Amino acid sequence: MNPKVLPAVLGSLSLLAGGHALAQSTAKYPERPVRMIVPFQPGGASDFVARIIQPKLGQELDQTIVVDNRSGASGHLGIEVAANATPDGYTILLGNVGTTAINPYVFPKFRPKPLDAFTGVTQVVDVPLCLAVHPSLPVKSVKELIEYAKAQPGKLNYAAAGAGTNGTLAFEYWKQRTGTKIVMIAYKGGAGGAALGHVQGEAQVSLLSTPSVFPYVKSGRLRLLAVVARNRLDSAPGTPTMAESGFPDMTVGSWQSVYVPKGAPNTVVSRLFTAVTNTMRDPEVGRRLATASAVAIVSKSPSDYHDFWKKENDRWAKVVKDIGAVTQQ
Repeated sequence: MNPKVLPAVLGSLSLLAGGHALAQSTAKYPERPVRMIVPFQPGGASDFVARIIQPKLGQELDQTIVVDNRSGASGHLGIEVAANATPDGYTILLGNVGTTAINPYVFPKFRPKPLDAFTGVTQVVDVPLCLAVHPSLPVKSVKELIEYAKAQPGKLNYAAAGAGTNGTLAFEYWKQRTGTKIVMIAYKGGAGGAALGHVQGEAQVSLLSTPSVFPYVKSGRLRLLAVVARNRLDSAPGTPTMAESGFPDMTVGSWQSVYVPKGAPNTVVSRLFTAVTNTMRDPEVGRRLATASAVAIVSKSPSDYHDFWKKENDRWAKVVKDIGAVTQQ
C-alpha cells in the first residue's frame, strides 16, 4: 500500500471504531446517574420543579437523577457549568425563560449563549408569576398599591430574582406603565432568595413565581394582589389576574425546559425526550405541580421546542431593548 495512503486509511478506521463505540454507549444510555443542573438555589421555582420531576424521571430512565443547584450571576453560572459539560446526556439543564431567553440580551457580554450552547429537549412547565406585598403594607389591591407607591416615590423596594429574570422585566415594565418609583433589590439564588428577603421585610413588594411565593401566602406572611396568568388560578380563585387589574398584556408566566449540551447524540436527545414527556404526563407529577399552580406542558418534539425557544428569544430581545434593560456586565 502506498505509504501516503496508509495514515488516511488508519484515520478512517479509527473514526469508524470511535463511532461504533459511541453508538454502543448511547444505545445503552443511561448507564450511570444523570446530573440535572438547576441554575438557582433551593427554594425557588426551578428547584421546586426539579424536585418534583426527579423521582419519576429517574424511574423512566432507570437511573438516579442528581439535582445540582448552581446559583449565581442571575443563573448564568449554572448555564456555564452545563454548557461546558461533556455532551453525552449525563448532564442535563433545567433552564427557564430568564436563563435561556432573557439573560442573553440583558447581559450581552455573558458567554456562552444558550441558543448556541444547548440543544433543547422539551418544555416541561409554565409557572405563573404573582404580585405580592408584605402584610405591613396597607394595600389590598393593585390599584391601592399604585396609589400608595405614587404617594411615596422611591420609598418602597421590590424583591427581584435578578436583573435578567422575566419577573424583573415585567415589574420594570409595570413601573413604566404606572409611573411608580419602586427600588429593585436583586437577590442571589433566584426567586427563592428574593421571596425570603420579601418575607423578612427587606422589600415590600415582589413579582415572583408562584412556587416561591405561595407557601408564604398560605402562612399569611405575604399578601397576594394579582397573578400573571391568562386565567385565575384554581389555587387562588379569589385573586384577580393582572389583566383584570388593568394590565391586559401581562398574561405570560415563566416557562421551564430541559436541555443538553450541544453535540449530544440524537439517540440521547430522543431517549430524554421520551422519558421527560412520560414524566410530565404522570398524574402524580401534575398534581404536585398544581399545588403551586405550575402547569405541565410538553413539546411535540425537540425540533418543535427549538422553534418555540427561538421565538421566545426574539420576543424577549425586543422587550429588553424597549425598556432599556441592557447592562454593561
